[in-house]
Amino acid sequence: MQIQKITVIGTGVMGRGIAYAAAVGGFQVTVHDVKQEAMDRALETIRADLDSGVTRGKLTQEAADAALQRIKTSGDLRDAAKDADLVIEAVLEIMDLKMGIFRQLDEICPPHTILATNTSTMSPTEIASATKRADRCVAMHFFNPVPKMKLCEIIRGMDTSDETVKIARTVAEQMGKEAVEVNEFPGFVPGRINALVGNEAMYMMMEGVASAEDIDKAIKLGLGYPMGPLELADLVGLDTRLRNLEYLHQTLGEKYRPCPLLSKYVKAGRLGKKSGRGIFEYDEKGNKLPKKG
Repeated sequence: MQIQKITVIGTGVMGRGIAYAAAVGGFQVTVHDVKQEAMDRALETIRADLDSGVTRGKLTQEAADAALQRIKTSGDLRDAAKDADLVIEAVLEIMDLKMGIFRQLDEICPPHTILATNTSTMSPTEIASATKRADRCVAMHFFNPVPKMKLCEIIRGMDTSDETVKIARTVAEQMGKEAVEVNEFPGFVPGRINALVGNEAMYMMMEGVASAEDIDKAIKLGLGYPMGPLELADLVGLDTRLRNLEYLHQTLGEKYRPCPLLSKYVKAGRLGKKSGRGIFEYDEKGNKLPKKG
């Protein structure tokens, strides 16, 4: 089966990034969100990412213009998904929410449609159980920021067919990603490592081992990370990081217990770049502000 039309559910950092990659890869893309302003913001971000790609020499202006023309939005789930070949769900890491969306998609989509979840930690088997097409359900985990990160983890559920995995891999490669197939286990591969590193960085910050800036600098220069773990946590969203850790703590045990300081930041509404303030502070364009004093 050839994939031509992709619907992306959710317009957060991951959803709009996946939409960008799909459009650049030549697919017809429909982006769905319940809020029109969220879809408008997503299109603005995608347009900015395309312009950045042209500036960096990654795309020609013609390719960027063509990719933007391939994207449309729809606030109605039925309209967005009714003729999709592949739907990629990229909503919050809340199992009931994901299963509810998959249940609706199973009723809306044609029989051939593949349903993929962008979950970074959760069971595609459990998510697929909300449908009658578990053989055509799979996890396609992209990495943030999607326009720049090359990896896509493909995780098969208990009943995912070989054909579905093959198609998911082909789609990921057409989006410019390198795919790895991972056995289903909470957190998969980079997610488990990243959760540990990020959580330990929060503990070091809480214990006063070093400033947030110096912890990130030490990890980047000492271990070769392209981005410090605390800056990455702000980019992902501290609320998202907390939910992931809570799930991994529940499923994998004590070593994933969330740092109390992380919980405190989330309770204070300091969610990272998206709220303008997290571990670091940001301006209206999302640029990190210099440390005060």
